[in-house]
Amino acid sequence: MSGHGASGLDWPALMQVGLRVLGLRPAEFWALTPAELRLMLGEGAQATSVLSRARLDELLAAYPDGEVATTGGENE
Repeated sequence: MSGHGASGLDWPALMQVGLRVLGLRPAEFWALTPAELRLMLGEGAQATSVLSRARLDELLAAYPDGEVATTGGENE
């Protein structure tokens, strides 16, 4: 028996890593989502990219700053 459930995850192996390597308590392990566990294990770190200047310029063009309306609030 490989330990892979219907989800395709090897829960016994993941529990060993979570409890032994990450030092999680069982309740902490089971409170994690699979995405959180992957992040803690360092998976998917390459998927996060840094905002490039070109992408920032695209966003600035798509969402330009406008005039801020003043309402006579307490900061005036």
